[in-house]
Amino acid sequence: MKIFAIGMNYAQHNKELKNPLLITESYERKTAEPVIFTKADSALLKDGKPFFVPDFMGRIDHEAEVVVRICRLGKSIPERFAHRYYDAVTLGVDFTARDVQKKAKDLGRPWTIAKGFDGSAVIGKWMELEKFRDIQAIHFHMDINGKTVQEGCTSDMMYKVDEIIAYISRFFTLKTGDILYTGTPAGVGPVHANDHVEGWLEDWKVLEFNCK
Repeated sequence: MKIFAIGMNYAQHNKELKNPLLITESYERKTAEPVIFTKADSALLKDGKPFFVPDFMGRIDHEAEVVVRICRLGKSIPERFAHRYYDAVTLGVDFTARDVQKKAKDLGRPWTIAKGFDGSAVIGKWMELEKFRDIQAIHFHMDINGKTVQEGCTSDMMYKVDEIIAYISRFFTLKTGDILYTGTPAGVGPVHANDHVEGWLEDWKVLEFNCK
């Protein structure tokens, strides 16, 4: 099982991080490529299990994301057929060790530790795609301690799900059970011990866990 994730896929999130890779012009959008990274399988955290905040890593930020489940084997998938290769979605959290990530960026090093540490890939309950009109029209939000901290809609993605799958499958063979984090909207921020996290796709609550 592989865990893929997309960085910088929502313009407003890129702005809040003052990211120089923000895509603003149509020419840049056509010539740029999505930012892809992976997480270790030990990063996966599911079934409502608690997230133990690794304080020794500094600030740990939440990044709420729509997550897609791969349902069949595929390689070099044409974009027009990509919709056949996933069958369910949920809300997840791509936890990021922000201080570690900044240091890695400053030194020109990979984000592996900052993004792939144990427990950093939380997923909620899977929902079949048939429940949604369009994967690119799903509204989602995440609350911490009863307050909404992030909300977005998949229509705002700079790279759509089918584009991402076609791109990734050029380099990696996709297998049943692989999962894809599709990027986070604005509103990322730190989590702390005793935080209670809940997440929704439309009106369905699919995610709930505690931080310890």
